[in-house]
Amino acid sequence: MVDIADTQNKSAEPEVAERRPLPRWTITLLSVAGMLALWEIFGRHVNPVFGSYPSAIVVAFWELLRSGQLGSALSESLQPFVVGYGLAIVIGIPVGLVVGRFRTAEAAFGIFITAGYAMPLVALVPLLILWLGLGFKVKVAVVFLMSLFPICINTWLGVTAVPKTLIEVGKSFVAPNFVILRRIILPATLPYIMAGIRLAVGRAVVAMVIAEFFTTISGLGAVIINSANNFDTATMFVPIIILMLMAVGLNTLIGVVEHKVAPWQAEIAGRDRE
Repeated sequence: MVDIADTQNKSAEPEVAERRPLPRWTITLLSVAGMLALWEIFGRHVNPVFGSYPSAIVVAFWELLRSGQLGSALSESLQPFVVGYGLAIVIGIPVGLVVGRFRTAEAAFGIFITAGYAMPLVALVPLLILWLGLGFKVKVAVVFLMSLFPICINTWLGVTAVPKTLIEVGKSFVAPNFVILRRIILPATLPYIMAGIRLAVGRAVVAMVIAEFFTTISGLGAVIINSANNFDTATMFVPIIILMLMAVGLNTLIGVVEHKVAPWQAEIAGRDRE
């Protein structure tokens, strides 16, 4: 016969507390540290012509920084990047909203946006050089074109994903199309817009380097080409890692902005922001 008192005592015992998972930033830090450690260990056994390792890259970074070459190259690369990427955001979001909202605009321009997104825009660089020359303008144009279409596509898809009931609410209050677009569709489309801006960051960084390779060899692209021609692999990795860090930093910044302008998205998705 089961002792009722023992059963009550067992049920009264405190439950074992669940283990709290590690914060995301800790997992990321451990992952990066492990990768760098493995790279340092195995990279030392590779011929310096074919590869390098983190400590040698840090030394090359310091040399470039001390000579002032890195600062001037980074400044020269960032100028067309900021202008081209900024123009893509300013133009791409309204175009995506209009194409997604109005049937006539979608029928007229949707095919061009889809084709532009799928087309290898690198093939247009020689033509852009003929039109705009080898200087600042052509670099801005390359960055702009390669980052415009992801923003347009995602904004367009976001508009089409807005529930019809929300739009019907605006129409029931006799709201004009512009008010519906600004007050209902735009807030509902913000997560898609931010996703497009994130995707465009990577393409804009790639476009920046491509433009420097095909036009006047300058900026971080010049550092990559010159160090590769001199078989200086450690120096070649410096701008590559800077570009990677820049893309990661911009993605993180965009995520912070998204959390500020659309805080409800994190709650709906149930994402852990630790």
